[in-house]
Amino acid sequence: MRTLLDLDPKGKRVLVRVDYNVPVQDGKVQDETRILESLPTLRHLLAGGASLVLLSHLGRPKGPDPRYSLAPVGEALRAHLPEARFAPFPPGSEEARREAEALRPGEVLLLENVRFEPGEEKNDPELSARYARLGEAFVLDAFGSAHRAHASVVGVARLLPAYAGFLMEKEVRALSRLLKDPERPYAVVLGGAKVSDKIGVIESLLPRIDRLLIGGAMAFTFLKALGGEVGRSLVEEDRLDLAKDLLGRAEALGVRVYLPEDVVAAERIEAGVETRVFPARAIPVPYMGLDIGPKTREAFARALEGARTVFWNGPMGVFEVPPFDEGTLAVGQAIAALEGAFTVVGGGDSVAAVNRLGLKERFGHVSTGGGASLEFLEKGTLPGLEVLEG
Repeated sequence: MRTLLDLDPKGKRVLVRVDYNVPVQDGKVQDETRILESLPTLRHLLAGGASLVLLSHLGRPKGPDPRYSLAPVGEALRAHLPEARFAPFPPGSEEARREAEALRPGEVLLLENVRFEPGEEKNDPELSARYARLGEAFVLDAFGSAHRAHASVVGVARLLPAYAGFLMEKEVRALSRLLKDPERPYAVVLGGAKVSDKIGVIESLLPRIDRLLIGGAMAFTFLKALGGEVGRSLVEEDRLDLAKDLLGRAEALGVRVYLPEDVVAAERIEAGVETRVFPARAIPVPYMGLDIGPKTREAFARALEGARTVFWNGPMGVFEVPPFDEGTLAVGQAIAALEGAFTVVGGGDSVAAVNRLGLKERFGHVSTGGGASLEFLEKGTLPGLEVLEG
């Protein structure tokens, strides 16, 4: 993989694909983590004498939509990088090209959302060529988008000398440790809504791990597959056989699987709703399990004791609606308390929990890409990485 150390940026206009897909509310960026993570790469290139053109997506707009403009991101970026300015032009436009060509060394231009371009997600060759006119070299530093074969990730990288930024390097180095000779015992904690979203990573990691802790709504598919009564909890009925098969494979490989013992349940998902705690395999209708219960939090903490490598992806409950965030926060605290372990967390809600607890520094690596980290652990590579190897 070609890196920034292979690039002499002096006098060059460098096109950088960053990941500024950040939460924006009332025109203000709510979490600047991804902006801050991009700064080492940008400052390195500027110190080397480059001018920079930045590309990013924000959200999932269906064409140009002011709600998904990168203008608020430009304002937040400028607070950390005064050289930066936002230009409200689609990156494939002639206006964008003229703005880019006028840049002088040390200047930074952030263009409008790449997903305003209809050919972005189709990896349109013509759009990729228009992107390539914006720079003389390309740096991919958007790990959170590196699993997307889009024009601003893969297409343009085939047309310019292409390099991995510092964030990409850091992510690949950390996640590779989870695949190649991880220190044992190795525990994986998975949550979130669907088993189907995690099948690939479970199958990839099972032969490598010792303990698998499953929470979140996906646990109910496993619990029902084992004959449990789960009330109105979310279950993927078409994945029950798969769940049973995965449990059988784990047992054959000597992997200890931990499922919830109890759950916090309610009749509806709503802040302040009345809650009850039930055994995880005996939830009556009309209740649905919405978080792991107090016994499970303790059991999961005990299951993590002594682990030397831990990967966590996905919330233990409906994290965005209190009080169903408590299980996720408890798991975050239990992982952060491990001494001497290499711990990695990925996925929006898991990372948000770590940030809310103020425990980011207690983790070995906090990934900026949930989906990208899962795909890397499943396949050992990503479309955005493959194009940097060529």
